Amino acid sequence: MALAAPLSGVVPPVCTPLDSSGEVDTASLARLVEHLLTGGVHGLFALGSTSEVAYLTDAQRATALETVVRTAAGRVPVLAGVIDTTTPRVLDHARSAAALGADGLVATAPFYTRTHPVEIARHFRRIRSEVRLPLFAYDLPVSVHTKLAPGLVRELAEDGTLAGLKDSSGDEGGLRRLLVALGGRHGRGRGPAPDFSVLTGSELTVDAALLAGADGVVPGLGNVDPAGYVRLFDAARAGDWARAAEEQERLVRLFDITDVGPEADMGRSSSALGAFKDALRQLGVVDRGDTAFPQVLLDEPARHRIGQLLREAGVLRTP
Repeated sequence: MALAAPLSGVVPPVCTPLDSSGEVDTASLARLVEHLLTGGVHGLFALGSTSEVAYLTDAQRATALETVVRTAAGRVPVLAGVIDTTTPRVLDHARSAAALGADGLVATAPFYTRTHPVEIARHFRRIRSEVRLPLFAYDLPVSVHTKLAPGLVRELAEDGTLAGLKDSSGDEGGLRRLLVALGGRHGRGRGPAPDFSVLTGSELTVDAALLAGADGVVPGLGNVDPAGYVRLFDAARAGDWARAAEEQERLVRLFDITDVGPEADMGRSSSALGAFKDALRQLGVVDRGDTAFPQVLLDEPARHRIGQLLREAGVLRTP
């Protein structure tokens, strides 16, 4: 389906359920897409960080994206992550995503080697010129080791290279400066890039980002509680900031599931991704909570704590 201009609302980065052999569990993934759509989300982001895209083979990427696109069936737009180290590799993913029916692309700056802002701009412009789908920049300096400067983003927004930005930089000040440069809270839609969409990836400060003028959120936790993020977004759009803050605080408490894995035994990414998947398992959405190798799986005490937090947040009903 065509993207709204600008894309707005709740656009979860879809987890990729795996089977016992580590392959994409397409049946579970289809149920997850239905779970998200039932929750009222406004779009889907396949093959992002929460999708464990860095762990998937090209064939697995294609399987996951094809399943998401087929199951969504045009009900909401599907963005496809085309994340890779260099422009030629990203272009291969972009062409595949276009062929599989994605409505838009999401790319980071090049990484592994250090790149100059001029090279980053050339990277995004080449992708946009060769694959004619809306292109979103993914600002993820913790993994890419490059922070997209607000001035560069604005330049690429104004010349039509970029349709939007997913900001996972953690730089709330930089995000606000970008929003102001694009017209500010009351000027969005009338500024220098009226169709440009700003989506925050900071799922614990969504109410603040929306108040500042962001168009929406890409929340990993939205896999678990999509309806909660939709309620937050709807309250903010209605100007009911007290209700938005109340929903945000409930989601902040639920986000504690991401830290249940013992720090001495596993990385924080393994803990967070494993928590999202095990929560979905406990909710009956997916069959298994496995993460991709070599990530460490959550133990039974961690899974038990996830169940407690789900019940406390009202997401999982007590039998």
